[in-house]
Amino acid sequence: MRKLLVYLKQYKKETVCAPLFKMLEATFELFVPLVMAAIIDTGIKGGEVSYVLQMGLLLIALGLIGLVCSITAQYFAAKAAVGFSTGLKHALFQHIQSLSFTEIDTLGTSTMITRMTSDVNQVQNGVNMVLRLFLRSPFIVFGAMIMAFTIDVKAALIFVVTIPLLSVVVFGIMMLTMPMYKKVQAGLDTVLGATRENLTGARVIRAFNKEEEEIEQFEKKNAVLADLQLFVGKISALTNPVTYIIINAATIILLYTGAIRVNEGTITQGQVVALVNYMSQILIELVKLANLIITITKALACANRIESIFEIESSMTWEQAADAAGRIAAGKDKEQTGDALSTVPYVVDFDHVHLSYAGAGAESLSDIDFKVKRGETVGIIGGTGSGKSSLVNMIPRFYDATQGTVRIDGKDVKHYSMEELRQKVGVVLQKAVLFAGTIRENLLWGKEGASEEELWQALTAAQAKEFVEGKDGKLDAPVAQAGRNLSGGQKQRLTIARALVGKPEILILDDSASALDYATDAALRKALRELPGEMTVFIVSQRASSIQHADQIIVLDDGMMVGCGTHEELLQNCEVYQEIYYSQYPKTENVTEKGGM
Repeated sequence: MRKLLVYLKQYKKETVCAPLFKMLEATFELFVPLVMAAIIDTGIKGGEVSYVLQMGLLLIALGLIGLVCSITAQYFAAKAAVGFSTGLKHALFQHIQSLSFTEIDTLGTSTMITRMTSDVNQVQNGVNMVLRLFLRSPFIVFGAMIMAFTIDVKAALIFVVTIPLLSVVVFGIMMLTMPMYKKVQAGLDTVLGATRENLTGARVIRAFNKEEEEIEQFEKKNAVLADLQLFVGKISALTNPVTYIIINAATIILLYTGAIRVNEGTITQGQVVALVNYMSQILIELVKLANLIITITKALACANRIESIFEIESSMTWEQAADAAGRIAAGKDKEQTGDALSTVPYVVDFDHVHLSYAGAGAESLSDIDFKVKRGETVGIIGGTGSGKSSLVNMIPRFYDATQGTVRIDGKDVKHYSMEELRQKVGVVLQKAVLFAGTIRENLLWGKEGASEEELWQALTAAQAKEFVEGKDGKLDAPVAQAGRNLSGGQKQRLTIARALVGKPEILILDDSASALDYATDAALRKALRELPGEMTVFIVSQRASSIQHADQIIVLDDGMMVGCGTHEELLQNCEVYQEIYYSQYPKTENVTEKGGM
């Protein structure tokens, strides 16, 4: 929790003022029993009505001042807590964004969502409660005991025994429940993960009639979480009854002792009432303190979980833009040859590259070795799980090679700054991802500040111009979250257009035309070929027709490169390619595409 307190630095005034105003309120509250004692002993006993009225007005004044102090303290506490959680969420989101795909894959989406929402909210609530009650409750408890000593020492000794006994109960329960709340939050991660999987894969689940099985699995996970919450809730629930038993027993003893002391003439009836009021104040504040400790326990458990995310460092380090530029200017990059990047013969170079994912038992890619010239089109084909996406994901450095080197323009991708590398490489992933907003806003992700002419050029090349022009508002037509108001083909074409807006030197289409019909697919590839400049294109596809006109085709099988060459060469000497191709087209069929690449 200490590491997270840095986000309270901007709210020093609020963190000081909130508890001070609460303690001021508590001070006025401690005077109330003394005023009541004076009313009983002087006003009621002596029959002085005017004195009773005066003291009554004093009680109202104390109440109003206390109310103002309480509202002021709540304002400062809420401002500090909300500001703290805002800063924490920003920092946590920024940190998650800095992690590589390796760490994000390891953590899991459901875990990060829980940390960003439920855990941060629990910590925010804990900060709010601490600022309001953490000093106030102990202040009243010990203040009431001190005030009791000013009334009668012998009767006040009951407070000396009661308070430590209550502290043992409260803090004992806290020590028992703290580790359990950590398990509850971990169980919540599991349930959220199952919920996310079911909602994301709802269509697949229904297609295979697996609803009952998924419901059964969810109920099991939910039952585990519910049982754990019930168990820790039962232990926490002991706090109130046990504290009430102790306080009520102490009140009985106090009344008995007070009656004897009044009979002896040592103290007055009003002072006994004051002592009972102080005991009641202690009861109320200790119950508050017990609930506060439960809240703090949850908050600390959540804070530790958030801290564990901050402690994870990215396995991928990036050079700063100035350092990367200085390396080239000084000629210190041994892999950079020639006077300019354009003189490098190969734009992409995989030099005996291996890739293993974190926690994987075997390599996903083994000994991948090929070179691509500027302006070439490269097709990548293979069976499901053969490593096609893994291969192209190393070009924009989503993952780092565990062995070997990936070079762009003769320079190791690790020696590029993130901005420089991402400007060179445009990626269209398998899953078309669009964001809520307008078509224009989504396209501008490719290049901030792009002109309308550039946007339409990208849409034309991506074969998306026709359907965009048919929408109300055209570029300003709304896009629902995840593009739900668009068809699969429309989403894919918009994501391709978004990548083309940035005019990358290298374009990666990772099975991003699977929802397009053959004619649109062919038109897209023809348009890409006719774009100005020498853009190098990588096409990952399950369709042989999509890659058969490529300058070179890489065939993958179980993470290994089993073939590399043109369509005609591979049909002659690569069994895996033959199997894929002839599974889609009979040997008697001669497949040709007009305008194919």
